[in-house]
Amino acid sequence: MSAPPPYQNQTPQQPYGYPQQQQPYGQQQPYGYQQQPQAPQGPQGPQRPRPQQSSPLRGLITAVIILAVFGGGAWYVWDYNTNPHGGKAKKEAAQAAQAEENKKYNPEVGDCVKIHDPQGEPLAEIVDCGSAEAEYKTGDKLLGAGTRCGSQFDYGMHVSIRHSSSYTLCFTKV
Repeated sequence: MSAPPPYQNQTPQQPYGYPQQQQPYGQQQPYGYQQQPQAPQGPQGPQRPRPQQSSPLRGLITAVIILAVFGGGAWYVWDYNTNPHGGKAKKEAAQAAQAEENKKYNPEVGDCVKIHDPQGEPLAEIVDCGSAEAEYKTGDKLLGAGTRCGSQFDYGMHVSIRHSSSYTLCFTKV
């Protein structure tokens, strides 16, 4: 009896590009036969359970959650736009207060003013002409960057507004 060739008990090599497939136990190809490629088989382990059909209760819960999210968003928008103590009303009130504050420092011809920091960066604050604070009366408003007040005025103040025109305010003593 002769010894079998060493390659007889080994699985033959697959052609390039084909996946290696193991033969079931006890079913080896005889020497010289190539294995034929086989179609891939599905999973051999436990099968996946099929998804259950959704119940009406699950659909109802989903609908309630969606309605709650959109309802909350709608309520927030409505409250923001209609609440007199917050949201849009609060923003508009702040803008109105800022505009009112700015009016106090924007004198027109005929207004009495008190000049804050006349030697540095002057700021003309409108005051009542009968009060003790009144120092000057606005006499003229000259438009343009290089304008100067005439000799009939006691004090001149150049005002430059960002992204707008500049002007000079001319004042006389009260």
